[in-house]
Amino acid sequence: MNKNIFILSGSPRKGGNSDILCDEFARGVTEAGNIVEKVFLREKKVGYCTACYYCRDHAGICAIKDDMSQILERMHWADVIVLASPVYFYSIDAQMKTVIDRTLAQWTKLKDKEFYYIMTCADEDRAAMEVTLECFRGFAACLGGSQEKGVIYGTGTYEAGSVKTKKTMQEAYEMGKRV
Repeated sequence: MNKNIFILSGSPRKGGNSDILCDEFARGVTEAGNIVEKVFLREKKVGYCTACYYCRDHAGICAIKDDMSQILERMHWADVIVLASPVYFYSIDAQMKTVIDRTLAQWTKLKDKEFYYIMTCADEDRAAMEVTLECFRGFAACLGGSQEKGVIYGTGTYEAGSVKTKKTMQEAYEMGKRV
């Protein structure tokens, strides 16, 4: 059965290492016959959640009118959600955190999703990614029926494009094929 895959590329750099790994994952997904859509978060206008709870009283509609409503629509559409971020001070970057926070409007309706996580960092040690991974896992844990299906660790990738020389490229492609 074909699946709908939605990739949220949190990389602040187009062609950055986590964005490149998203593309490799997507290549594998597509070759396996699935449908994939990638959103480059830097190109979207997504404001910060103000905790006004307008959404609570308006059937999950957020008071902020921006691109988040489209992102939420695609998250509902997806069978699989891929969250990708470089490691910033041992955590996810601001673009990804803002999107995660804005799911508040409909988080109880985002159920039964499979999750894959893509992370990149300059450090060669995966331990530098533990908090980032826990941020992703914490979000998914709040969504009913979520399942973690895979993690891609792009270590030792500081300069834009440096991931292209790493075995992580093949791992991302192969993991995408197995979705």
